[in-house]
Amino acid sequence: MSEPTGKPATDEQTSAQAPEGQQQGAQTQNETEQAVQQEAPQDEISVLKAALENAHHEVEKSREVYLRLAADMENLRRRTQEDVAKAHKYAIESFAESLVPVRDSLEMALAVENQTPEALKDGVAATLRQLEAAFERGRVMVLNPVGEKFNPNQHQAVAMVPGDSVEPAVAPNHVVAVLQKGYLINDRVLRPALVSVAQ
Repeated sequence: MSEPTGKPATDEQTSAQAPEGQQQGAQTQNETEQAVQQEAPQDEISVLKAALENAHHEVEKSREVYLRLAADMENLRRRTQEDVAKAHKYAIESFAESLVPVRDSLEMALAVENQTPEALKDGVAATLRQLEAAFERGRVMVLNPVGEKFNPNQHQAVAMVPGDSVEPAVAPNHVVAVLQKGYLINDRVLRPALVSVAQ
């Protein structure tokens, strides 16, 4: 037996003095910990692979939805363009329908021989009424602004006259006479009225 020296035993001495069974137990525990550490990354990889596969599946579903919506939008755009083209093409149809009787009346008036001036005047008046009805259906309004304040958006001044030179006297910057009527369609000027304006 060795004598105690009073110095603490070192790790080498302790492990050398430890029984052989304890050393084998520690070695087995270390191997188990290493195996668990190796299995943990494998489990993480499996989880990440599954998540990646799910993400790919979701992306594919989203892509299909996007393509379907893009096709629907393209079809809607095409149908809208066709509808607009048809609206432009046939927008005047109703107005043209209301003008056909006016043309018929004018042709009939020209076909009659030996008309009296009175009959011709009555025929023209009837045709004018038909034309006015057609304008009303087409929302075409006549601009006849005598006495109204001059509006450069609807009137075109062709002459300036002294306001007190006409009877009754007209205030400055007001329409004295209409030389040619103007026309509006839905508040948009088709043709401005040609007017004389008071100075």
